Amino acid sequence: MRPITVTVGPLATANASIIASAQTPTSAFSLASSPVKLDTARRVLFTTTSASDNGKTVTLTGVDANNQTQTEVVTLVNANGATTSYTALDYQSVSSAVISSAAAGNISIGTNTVASSPWVRLDEWAMPQTSIQVTVSGTVNYTVQQAMQDPNSPTNPVAPYLVSWANSADANMVSQTATAQSGYAFAPTFVKVTLNSGAGSLTGTFAQYGVAPY
Repeated sequence: MRPITVTVGPLATANASIIASAQTPTSAFSLASSPVKLDTARRVLFTTTSASDNGKTVTLTGVDANNQTQTEVVTLVNANGATTSYTALDYQSVSSAVISSAAAGNISIGTNTVASSPWVRLDEWAMPQTSIQVTVSGTVNYTVQQAMQDPNSPTNPVAPYLVSWANSADANMVSQTATAQSGYAFAPTFVKVTLNSGAGSLTGTFAQYGVAPY
């Protein structure tokens, strides 16, 4: 049994325009710096002001917590009262943002209150039983999530930002605010802990039975 520990938080106060102030780009956004470095790897938020920009996309490029380059395509939202959308991946810094067609109204790029831990890869060849503990420090709201898709699959790879994550089947690990334990009777491909909100931090520990230490 080889425990793996990941952490997330604390996050600096959310800032809706820390990456790019309100502007109407025709192609590339003018960023606050090149690159824009954030306090920690976290989601990137887009705020729109025109319904005509609903459905347009922005190709965002930056690096993750391990300084690895990553890119994703974010669909902008401005419909049914919603004016914000955010990335699926967490960014330590952002180096470019390019809109699919000229913006009709101001768009800003910044941060919200969401961040996830690094992904933990479980072993499909080991015993599936996995123990989980999330230890809380300060005020947080978090959810344990898992995925069966694999960006590195030799037969059916999925882009990291398109991986579909499901909340834990244990309700005690969804929108939780206190230290809690749970477990898996099966082994998903990946698992992570998402900090939904809060000024504190958390540590997730995962121990899968039958995995030999290295």
